Amino acid sequence: MTQSLPQAVLDAADVSAITQLILTERESRDLGRWDDMRECFFADSHVHISWFTGNGHDFVEGSRDMARRQVLAKHRLGPVRVRLAGDRAVASLVGIIDIPTRVQGVDALLSSQARFLYPAERREGRWGLMGFYGIYMCDALNAVIPGQSLHIKPADVEGLRASYRMLSWVLASQGYEVNHELPGEDRPESCDALFKKLFDWAGVKH
Repeated sequence: MTQSLPQAVLDAADVSAITQLILTERESRDLGRWDDMRECFFADSHVHISWFTGNGHDFVEGSRDMARRQVLAKHRLGPVRVRLAGDRAVASLVGIIDIPTRVQGVDALLSSQARFLYPAERREGRWGLMGFYGIYMCDALNAVIPGQSLHIKPADVEGLRASYRMLSWVLASQGYEVNHELPGEDRPESCDALFKKLFDWAGVKH
């Protein structure tokens, strides 16, 4: 039946399936639906973000542990763009990671803007995620209640990357070891290298 459909229709169905897969992964992450999140990743997937490097299934367990520790990150997502090449694809979108925290007794909200990259593959007729990567853009840390102030000294964040400076500071304060060599817009060559790596893997145009 599907062989009689135009290729554009088949491609559109794949794009929709990959888009829904990514939205399911992020929604499951935010709502603590860990089994649903795990099913989105193939076991041999690879995740490389600020606080975690490893396979997708371990990333789910790390996310569960983060929630238990009351580091309650939520995500605001932009539109998903899918670049498709047969049984492989790379999807990208811009998202904002919101993490509520407290700084010296003041309620604060960290907002980190990043570009998310998801390589995906179809196996036995099912699309699954082969990875999750972040390109960090910028961030901000602000008091939740207007009129309150946060007192962070420049020395406290000295040496931290501009593309994820406050994210690094907040995660470190929560006991996480942050990778300071990740792709970021302050290092354009690192962004180009990641795009090339994933596009070459999928066989899509740069």
